[in-house]
Amino acid sequence: MSTERKRQFLLGIFVMSLILANMLGAKVTMFDVPGWLAAPFNVIFFPIIWLFNQILSLTANDPLAYKFFNTINVSVGILTVPLMFLVTDVVEEVWGRKVTKDFVRVGVISMLIMIVITWISVQLPVGRFAGAAPDQLEPLTNAYNAFFSTSIRMAIASVIAFYLAQMHDIWAFNFWKKKTKGRFLWLRNNLSTLVSQIVDSTVFMFVAFYHPTNFPAGLVIKLVLPYYIFKILFALIDTPFAYLGVWWARKGGGKEKKLAKAE
Repeated sequence: MSTERKRQFLLGIFVMSLILANMLGAKVTMFDVPGWLAAPFNVIFFPIIWLFNQILSLTANDPLAYKFFNTINVSVGILTVPLMFLVTDVVEEVWGRKVTKDFVRVGVISMLIMIVITWISVQLPVGRFAGAAPDQLEPLTNAYNAFFSTSIRMAIASVIAFYLAQMHDIWAFNFWKKKTKGRFLWLRNNLSTLVSQIVDSTVFMFVAFYHPTNFPAGLVIKLVLPYYIFKILFALIDTPFAYLGVWWARKGGGKEKKLAKAE
């Protein structure tokens, strides 16, 4: 596979991850974690949970549980978010800042097109649903409209949060690349992502969910924490994949340069 095709492949993965994060994000999964597995994570992330509780004390009287990892509550859309940041870090390392910004622009444009098409789909009258009986038309229509109307607000929130977070991630990755003189990819990958993820999580949650009465600031902050913590975990886990991705993207590049010169 040529380096250009590899870049196109990564762009496809990037756009797919961005759109799936919003289409799947309405579902919040909840499950219990064995105590022996949850305990070390509760200890490691205690400072972050404590900090969030100090912030919550100013806005709400319902603190976060310090046994945070014993019961997991998080949107399934989070599964694709680390993949987006991994792709941009690989692209930044191999092709540079300009190409990475092009990826972000394509992602934003794709999201805006998706928002418009989704809105039109909700507004169009219903004739039938595939495989559904006629007496199910009304409840299915209500469910369809409710789900995708919520997705539109989430998509708008995602566009804003995604753009700001990615712009910071690109800047930070490039900043640390200069400071480390191109070394320590693992450090650059994590330093840029850690701050970018808090920007992404905070902006997204407030734009997508905040309501003075139904969804006050304290409740939104409680949603920000699991998103941020799991994004940190994924960022740490994907470090070896960042090295693998950079190796894969660069593989064969020398042969292509020789062929280009020969032509």
